[in-house]
Amino acid sequence: MRRYSAFAIAREALRYHTGWGKAWRSPEPKKSYDVVIVGAGGHGLATAYYLGRNFGITNVAILEKGWLGGGNTGRNTTIIRSNYLQDPSAAIYEKARSLYETMSQDLNMNVMFSPRGVMMLAQTQHEVRGFQRTAQANAFQGVKTEFISPQRVKELVPIMNISGPRYPVLGALWQERAGTARHDAVAWAYARACSDMGMDIIQKCEVTAVNQSNGQVTGVETTRGTIGCKKLGILVAGNSGDLAHMAGFRLPMESVALQALVSEPIKPCLDVVVMANTVHGYISQSDKGEFVIGGGTDAFNNYTQRGSFHHIEETIRALIETFPMISRMKMMRQWGGIVDVTGDRSPIISTTPLGNCYINGGWGTGGFKSIPGSGWAMADMMANGQPGPLCAEFGLDRFAEGRFIDESVAAGVAH
Repeated sequence: MRRYSAFAIAREALRYHTGWGKAWRSPEPKKSYDVVIVGAGGHGLATAYYLGRNFGITNVAILEKGWLGGGNTGRNTTIIRSNYLQDPSAAIYEKARSLYETMSQDLNMNVMFSPRGVMMLAQTQHEVRGFQRTAQANAFQGVKTEFISPQRVKELVPIMNISGPRYPVLGALWQERAGTARHDAVAWAYARACSDMGMDIIQKCEVTAVNQSNGQVTGVETTRGTIGCKKLGILVAGNSGDLAHMAGFRLPMESVALQALVSEPIKPCLDVVVMANTVHGYISQSDKGEFVIGGGTDAFNNYTQRGSFHHIEETIRALIETFPMISRMKMMRQWGGIVDVTGDRSPIISTTPLGNCYINGGWGTGGFKSIPGSGWAMADMMANGQPGPLCAEFGLDRFAEGRFIDESVAAGVAH
């Protein structure tokens, strides 16, 4: 792999950038691999990378039915934080956040990680007590957060109206080292590193069936032929139920759309990420000057990857009292991603009833921020056949716990 550096950029500028090669290879699939990973999004690519880096497993294929990073990895609002109340949740998200901090250096590609800080507004007395409790829990977990006053909120975000008539700002949970990263660059960086280790990234390769014999996975049928494997990893977010059905078990998941939108670009005026849980909206400003705005998931199950008018109305209504200026802005672009959610909203990194088949899903609205930690834990499980410390502490091996509602294909698939 050609190293990126200031000297390389200068050298290529002198020869009109004719010397750059492809960032990753696009090979034809081999007949078999030690490991096949379905899904070339952030979680799938991170899993493959840590399989190679941490365990030396490089005979790996990452299959993607569309294009690399074209699913939820390229359809989110790029927020990274680890200020979770429960110890296991804070542990895996803090692992991910710490890996994001050094990702550009580790993968030799600028993922534009920006530790600009994330604040979660307390707009009711209940939230004040809840966030003060979380700040105390984070202190014990070694995650640096603090509960700040309304005046401090106003100092950090001068454009905010903290005295709204319905939802005044009573304080905020502030994590200074949280922030954002460029979602596409994260996928590209992992893909480049995986390709350099000899792994095959195969795009336009949809899995149509999972092959098995005597209760063990043997490979997959794809639109580009049969591919054998000794181990199979399923990391396909909102399509987890479909792949599980092919493998012969049922998941307690539902697929719903999570929508977001961006405004026209304006001059910099918001240099932190603001989340308002009471009204359910969040907002940040991108490097291009756009306001990136998101809210809650759709209230009905669907596989839609486009926006809808009701989401614009609901999300802007939620934020407009706290950020009056957005009422005068034009919205420029809108999109949706398919997120997979479990009944208790806890994700799954687990063995499955099919031998040597592993699944990672159920991250819901927290998928992007968890990518490095999720890949680290999934790689550990796939390499050793059982959950490692990070995964086990998070309580994610949920087949082993017997928490799945049904393993019978005959009962149908939960979408």
